[in-house]
Amino acid sequence: MPDRPEPPVARREPRTYTHHGVTLEDPYAWLRDPDYPDVKDQNILDYLTAENRYFEAALEPHRSLVDELFAELKAREPETESAVPWREHGYWYQWRFQAGAQYRTWLRAPATHAAAPAETDPSWTVLLDEAALAASHAYFDLGGLSVSPDGRFLAASMDTTGDERYVLSITDLTTGTEVGTPIADTHGAPVWFADSRHLAYLVRNAQWRPWQIRVRALNEETEDRVLFEEADDAFFVDLALSSSEQYLIISAADHVTSQAFHVGAADPHATPIAFSARTPGHEYGVDHGEGRFWFLSNAMHRNFALLSATETQPDQLHWQLRLAGRDDRYLTWCMRHRGHVVLGERVAGIDEVRILSDDGSDYHIALPEAAHVVGLGNNSEYDAPFLRLRYESMVTPTTILDHDFASLSLTVRKVQTIPSGYDSARYTSERLLVTARDGVQVPVSVVARRDVVRDGTAPLYLYGYGAYGESIMPGFSANRLSLLERGFVFAIAHVRGGDDLGYAWYEAGKLAQRTNTFNDFVDVARDLVARGYTASGRIAISGGSAGGELVAAAVNQAPALWGAAIAHVPFVDVLNTMLDPTLPLTPIEWPEWGNPIIDPAAFHHIRSYSPYDQLAPAAYPPMLVTAGLNDPRVTYWEPAKYVAKLRTQKTDDRWLLFKTEMEAGHGGQSGRFEALRELAEEYAFLLLSLAFADRDQAARARSS
Repeated sequence: MPDRPEPPVARREPRTYTHHGVTLEDPYAWLRDPDYPDVKDQNILDYLTAENRYFEAALEPHRSLVDELFAELKAREPETESAVPWREHGYWYQWRFQAGAQYRTWLRAPATHAAAPAETDPSWTVLLDEAALAASHAYFDLGGLSVSPDGRFLAASMDTTGDERYVLSITDLTTGTEVGTPIADTHGAPVWFADSRHLAYLVRNAQWRPWQIRVRALNEETEDRVLFEEADDAFFVDLALSSSEQYLIISAADHVTSQAFHVGAADPHATPIAFSARTPGHEYGVDHGEGRFWFLSNAMHRNFALLSATETQPDQLHWQLRLAGRDDRYLTWCMRHRGHVVLGERVAGIDEVRILSDDGSDYHIALPEAAHVVGLGNNSEYDAPFLRLRYESMVTPTTILDHDFASLSLTVRKVQTIPSGYDSARYTSERLLVTARDGVQVPVSVVARRDVVRDGTAPLYLYGYGAYGESIMPGFSANRLSLLERGFVFAIAHVRGGDDLGYAWYEAGKLAQRTNTFNDFVDVARDLVARGYTASGRIAISGGSAGGELVAAAVNQAPALWGAAIAHVPFVDVLNTMLDPTLPLTPIEWPEWGNPIIDPAAFHHIRSYSPYDQLAPAAYPPMLVTAGLNDPRVTYWEPAKYVAKLRTQKTDDRWLLFKTEMEAGHGGQSGRFEALRELAEEYAFLLLSLAFADRDQAARARSS
């Protein structure tokens, strides 16, 4: 490794805890500020600042490489960009990136014609300018934007710290003036009632949990009414408007159980009515159209079934089966569109869109590639004669398609622009099956330049997640071209814990089976080495949040396999976090990881894999770890404690870099170009790490 300053050394404070007869030592527990989310302890701030300075010093000799990568990444990002316009309540809407802007500008124009006006047409007016709002802040995120049905009022929420506590403001678009006082601690997009004078919004409590829905009456001097409140600390509340816009749909859920309620959009004073009793293990989603509610429910099959009920008898007792669940077909989402039920259906890990029409027709939309990613685009107009889709693959840039219900044709509305150029024929993608150590076959998606030879010399970037039933689909990334053009193979390991192959795939990577996720990832890497895609020590691995836990656990299990490891905001202090019910996410997480407070088996199992607890003396690969000081999901002290402890366990002299965003949260920097600068640093880190490893290996070969 090149010369660099000595890394910071965090002090150790003796602290012990005893659970289920086991005494745990946690000498870095002091890194958690007792006043969190206000981090004011100067010792903590000084340590994080020292780590940031060390990070900067380590990369300083290589800033030319960072700048080179940043220039490449930025050159693939259009200076100006705009969305395909969509029509809603008598207006055309569109967002645009102005030349060089980091944030969007939102516009609208009267829908006086069937087609949207040209972008230069003066009828377009600015609805909201994110760039102007973000100008005085180091961080900015637009949480939700919603225009009242009559087009007069705009409700928009924003976060300027990264703590995901959004401030909601309402503006009268006819006068440009603010209506009422801003509302703090909101979450998600607000929903208007049909009268355009009442607005429903979600509120977070002190523990960051979305727990209440309140209704604000415009121009009335009354306190906002509580429409719904969830008492169970393990349940998060969500709010949406049905596709028909006739009902507000409220849901309360943890990771395995949900319960939904409906409120008529025409009656802002109504009381929510439940569709079902709360039954442990029963999950379902709801939409509405043409007098019926439509449900995706796992009550009859774990891969979900489609059911419906009338408005007059919408309770679960009267749900009627429309499409049975099957082991080989996983239903992922459902939307009602005038005359049609639109379903997301996953078969063998590939998503499809299925149309069940009221005229009895039943078909899948024909898509151009066998392996692809497809989902809904903006479908705000319920009566539109087409369905808007978002499509991509490992080699096909993001494409906006309109599917015509009458002709069954697909019309391309927009293809992702890559200004520096892109030729899909230069690349090839494939789908592999890897046999894990317990005999289960794990899918792997791979993309590389066509001329990359499988002789074990290519570097490989392996990505994974594997938690909460979140799938990682084989989509497109213009950013990864910087790696592919340098000869990298890029692979996604579709490990257990996600729902890539259905709900059973998710269940096989949680609770007592959690270690399947880590084993799958390591086994995929070893198989790719055996097939000649790369070699041991030539693999860079990356993951964020629960994916960062995956990376850290894989490093503990097989440290010599990796040439570089990147753990973004990693969930690495699993045991301590699950033992602390005062933390924002702990109660809702117990169905995912287990409750070690009351369950000794869960305690011992989590302890057996928790990356922070399992650090031991060893030679570790070069590692880059990140955190966000305001992160409410993975609190900053988890990666900070992990790095502090790892520094005492490393028996090597390889890089261990730690960077904390002091004015951001879980997602890092918010501006589109600032985010690319962070990615350039990550790519530089892994390129340098692999280059140093190659140099050291060559030196050892010469000396022998």
